[in-house]
Amino acid sequence: MSPGAGRVRDNRPHPSISQFARRPSLLSIIQAAGWPIWPLVACSIIALALVIERFISLKTSRIAPPRLLDEALAVSRTAVPSPDVVTQLEQNSCLGEVLASGFRALNSDPRCSENDLRAIMENTGRAVAHRLERYLAALATIASAAPLLGLLGTVIGMIEIFGSQSPTGGATGGNPAQLAHGISVALYNTAFGLIVAIPSLIFWRYFRARVDEYLLTLELSAERFVRHLNALRK
Repeated sequence: MSPGAGRVRDNRPHPSISQFARRPSLLSIIQAAGWPIWPLVACSIIALALVIERFISLKTSRIAPPRLLDEALAVSRTAVPSPDVVTQLEQNSCLGEVLASGFRALNSDPRCSENDLRAIMENTGRAVAHRLERYLAALATIASAAPLLGLLGTVIGMIEIFGSQSPTGGATGGNPAQLAHGISVALYNTAFGLIVAIPSLIFWRYFRARVDEYLLTLELSAERFVRHLNALRK
């Protein structure tokens, strides 16, 4: 008896390496998802641009450098600094802009009251706060609208699925290609809507917390600086 007599020969075709390497590309997924996915693609691009812009704009060095308040107190220990120094302070950061508004108020009117100083610095702080919160509403809107756009694509896919069925209810059934396309539209849009919405929501909450932290820092620094300017004025 030969050594290979007891072996069962497998005549089934083995998958080639090219078959394992086939993966659906992003473009093929977008094409399979149909036209409802294009608003989601636009939302994803806009959300990515907003996230990058906010990361750059909300750096600590641009908003509230840690030692800036102490340096401003040091240069104004005995008198209000010159307009050139105030201009440099204003261009340094958002906190520098708030502090410089107090210096400018004293330079323009050395007898201004503490309430006037507070009002001027509060107005500057409101303008700074508005800039810090820029684009956060747009990012929150994308986080809220993306699941709804995905749901819209799901509904359109379901409509195509039901439309592919035979209206007479005969044995021929529906169009398999149209049925598969409707399922692709429904599933891809649902998944892509969540893929866009979840990171957008996470980054919106992160930036919202960061802006609130900066606003608290600006408020506490401005309060301390007002007391310093009031003592300097006297």
